[in-house]
Amino acid sequence: MTNIPGTQMTDGAPTYLGRGDPSGRFADYRPDWVGKMADDVTLEGSILDGAVKGRDAVRAVIGGARELYDRQDFNYAGPWGDSSFIEDYTAEVQGKPVGAVHLITFNDDGQVQHIVVNYRPLSSVMFFSRLLREKFAGTPYAEYYLAGEE
Repeated sequence: MTNIPGTQMTDGAPTYLGRGDPSGRFADYRPDWVGKMADDVTLEGSILDGAVKGRDAVRAVIGGARELYDRQDFNYAGPWGDSSFIEDYTAEVQGKPVGAVHLITFNDDGQVQHIVVNYRPLSSVMFFSRLLREKFAGTPYAEYYLAGEE
């Protein structure tokens, strides 16, 4: 078993219910990887049905999701292995708690090649997906999200 110092203890409580980094070390964090996407970058995740491909499409989808956050508090952001980066944060969308983990993988040129975004809990994932379908109504991005009250 790996011993990781500084691991956040949860006492069985879901981490998405809490606020992010209380020490404020991520208060000014802005992900610089967003400006380093490959032309053919792909995005997939628990909120999407399918994979979004292409720099403009991925930026539109990520930007649209962030616009719906009431707040976003990072717990961790940093390197993961030799060619990846990870972000862990909590957020709220219309008062509903959301936890997220992003795994960003870079190609040999240092550009973002693939992004996986996993949200939790399931009830918030479904709610958020429906909101994003409404937000992107009339665009090609709407079809990636849930429709109605399934």
